[in-house]
Amino acid sequence: MSSFPPRTDRNEVELGAQFQPKFGPDGLIPCIAQDHETGEVLMFAFMNEESLGHTLKSGKATYWSRSRNKLWMKGEESGNVQLIIEVRTDCDQDVILIKVERTGSANASCHNGYQSCFYRKFTDLTDPAFPLETTSEPLFDPKEVYKK
Repeated sequence: MSSFPPRTDRNEVELGAQFQPKFGPDGLIPCIAQDHETGEVLMFAFMNEESLGHTLKSGKATYWSRSRNKLWMKGEESGNVQLIIEVRTDCDQDVILIKVERTGSANASCHNGYQSCFYRKFTDLTDPAFPLETTSEPLFDPKEVYKK
C-alpha cells in the first residue's frame, strides 16, 4: 500500500494542492538537494517511496542508493547530514527539490569531500574531449572519513 495519494487527472496533478508523486517504472523519483541559504545545488540523487517517506517524517535527507540497492541517510557515515528546510515538487510532480541545511564538521555534500557534487565545469565546449576543471577544494579526505 502506498503512503502517498494515487495520481489523479492532469489538472489536479499540475495545479492542485495535493502531493501526488510520480515514481518512474523503477520506483524512483529524482531529487535535487540545494543549500537553503545560498541556493547552491549540492547534489542529485534518487528517492523511492520509502526514502521519500522517511525524509518527510525524519526531517533528514534519505535517498535510495542504486549502486548499493538500499536506503541511505545522507551523513550516516560522514556525519554531514542534510536537514530538511523545505520540500518542493515540479509541475508534474516527477522531481523533488529539497532545500537543506548542512550539518557536520566538513559541511560537505559530496562523498569525494567537496561542498557540492558539482565541483567540475566544462572548460571548452568546442573541444571534442570536453575537458573539465575542478572549481573548488575538497573539505575532507574521503579515505579518512569512510576508511575504505
